[in-house]
Amino acid sequence: MRDPFQNPFPSDSARQAIWEMLVSRDIDAFLAADWSMVEDDFVEEGFIGIDGRKEVNPDKWRLAFPSLAAYREEWLRQARDFAGQGFAEDPRTAIFTTTTLEDIEIEGDTALVRKKFDGGITKADGTRDVLQWQTLYYCRRHQGRWKISGFTGYLPNPMG
Repeated sequence: MRDPFQNPFPSDSARQAIWEMLVSRDIDAFLAADWSMVEDDFVEEGFIGIDGRKEVNPDKWRLAFPSLAAYREEWLRQARDFAGQGFAEDPRTAIFTTTTLEDIEIEGDTALVRKKFDGGITKADGTRDVLQWQTLYYCRRHQGRWKISGFTGYLPNPMG
């Protein structure tokens, strides 16, 4: 059984760094609702984010984040909303358990990363918040380290 807290790339420094950025650091920053923990993980110039709206048909996808500033505002809104909720289980464990990032394609200084969510988290009132989507991240080596230059996210998981 996979340990959701364990980086699956112990002997590959590029993939290890990307996993740490997109799983460990991202989850911890989101739970703290602290953008400063991840702000250096992005390439601001040319950043773009597509919201797949959990739709299979790309005609329904939207350019929701034409800039990093637009994405930051939505990220903070979601993180603050999440922080204001009560849960019947440890949110960090639940999010790590639902998150899988094991497929990273690297060509030179560019990477295509597939991050998937498949599970949920039980709220304090007993209801279950389903976490089931996937994101394709576009990363590149920038200023000596791997950073996010854009994404196509909130895609159905599985597709179709």
